[in-house]
Amino acid sequence: GLVIDGQTLNIIFQGGLEEKFLELTKHCRSVLCCRSTPLQKSMVVKLVRRQLKVMALSIGDGANDVSMIQAADVGIGISGQEGMQAVMASDFAISRFKHLKKLLLVHGHWCYARLAKMVIYFFYKNVSYVNLLFWYQFFCGFSGSTMIDYWQMIFFNLFFTSMPPLLFGVLDRDVSAETLLDLPELYKNGQ
Repeated sequence: GLVIDGQTLNIIFQGGLEEKFLELTKHCRSVLCCRSTPLQKSMVVKLVRRQLKVMALSIGDGANDVSMIQAADVGIGISGQEGMQAVMASDFAISRFKHLKKLLLVHGHWCYARLAKMVIYFFYKNVSYVNLLFWYQFFCGFSGSTMIDYWQMIFFNLFFTSMPPLLFGVLDRDVSAETLLDLPELYKNGQ
């Protein structure tokens, strides 16, 4: 592990030592930045995103973490002693740090699986609808006449665009929460 403080980060960023810092961090299992300013926190996140070309997740619980949360791809705010600024700036909010495991492994897996299914669903819904209209134009001689009444077209899109995502969002759970917590490797299978 590597523990680095704000003064050392200041020397790294001012001295152009970002490349060496990243090389050092690649060999560590964990890196902890302590006693650093909000600007330094966001600069570390931006450096990692830019140089390593990875997705970054930032977790914070106070106003000093807002810039770091906003610089990351995914921001998680923890509501607590220091106020609600981090929660207001984040993508996800949790009440305690211990809930992070469930947020990532359970809800992250379910959300990923649901989105993958819904992308396929919307693609084929639109392909079937456009295919129907395409072949109707051959039937009517490309006259531009409408095959479906205007209200039916609105209700088709309303019904087939709003109901399945709601049902999938509420009911679709491919694996139970207990199994996902016991086997964290299942998160990688969807990717």
